[in-house]
Formats: sequence, structure tokens, C-alpha cells
Amino acid sequence: MEDVIVSLDEISEEEGQGLVKLARTAIEEYLKNGVEIDLEEVPYESWKKKGASFVTLEVSPTHQLRGCIGSVIPHQPLYKDVIHNAIAAATSDPRFLPVRPEELDNIKVKVSVLSYPQPLPYKDPYDLLNKITPFKDGLIIRYGNHQATFLPDVWEQIPDKTQFLSQLCLKAGLPADCWLTYPIEVYVYRTKTFSE
Repeated sequence: MEDVIVSLDEISEEEGQGLVKLARTAIEEYLKNGVEIDLEEVPYESWKKKGASFVTLEVSPTHQLRGCIGSVIPHQPLYKDVIHNAIAAATSDPRFLPVRPEELDNIKVKVSVLSYPQPLPYKDPYDLLNKITPFKDGLIIRYGNHQATFLPDVWEQIPDKTQFLSQLCLKAGLPADCWLTYPIEVYVYRTKTFSE
């Protein structure tokens, strides 16, 4: 796993802010010219490692969500993941119309880098509740072909653990009580978020 970002300590503030700039440039170039940018020279070693990222677009100053797309498992170099997810957040989030170039001045870009998801073993639903750390843990649930994730940011909207799990079940296309009734697999990760 030496070419995969395992710990978030590998990304400095400077590197993270660079990723935010990269995400914005990727969106601008794509919206104006239809081009997915690439870098001739990658400025940081950490960017060359495989990494998972989420790019979130918010309308400023209301913080309304305008797009959010990401990957949970690292499968390509971090900088490419950010470019790809930035463009997807602006153009392919099924909840929103594609961003128009004239909106860009009022959009704030956030990039979250994810640690490698770890399975969370639990005995029963109460044990699961006890093992989750609100505001720090991002969660992935999986059952059969169903899967969904909430970034740690989502705790700000849903601070209650039972509600958090119920909403995550619904997002996965499962009944809200799936975490109480199904043998779901749970994975946990942390994020480091950088924003404009």
C-alpha cells in the first residue's frame, strides 16, 4: 500500500489548498472549453499516490449544496481523483442541474481527502451506535448491491446517531431501519477538508 494515502497526516495544509485550487481550475477549464485538465508536473509526492477525495460545491454565502461527488476507495492518483470529482460535482450530480460558468464566482469549492476505510465490527445495533464518533467519522454502509456513504460534514446537518444511520440507509436505497434489522457491513473513515 506504499503508493496509497493511508494517513491524512500525509497531506499538509499547503498541499490541501493546492488541491482546492486544482479543483477550481479543473471546473473552470471544463465549463469553458470542455477539457479535462491534467498536470505535466505534479508538485507534491502525496498527489501522486492513490487517494480518495470528495469535491463539494457550495453557494456562497448561504452554504447551500450545489454539487458533491467523490470516491471512497483510492483507485487513481489523488490529483487525478480531485480533477475528476471536481468536474463531476459541477456537471454530473444527479440532484442538481450542471453548474453554469457565470455561477462560478458565487461558488465555494471544498476538497475532502479520505483516509482508507476500515471495517467497523459490531455485535448489535447498540454496539454500532457506541462505536461511532459523531463529527469525526465518515461512514459507509453496504448490504448486497446497496451502498452509501456520508462524509463527516453531514453530522452538522444530522447530529443524532440514529437519524444519521437511518438517513444513510435511505440513501443506500434500503429501509430506514436497515441498520437495526439487516446484517449491514459498516466501514469508517476520517477526512481532512480544505476549502476556499
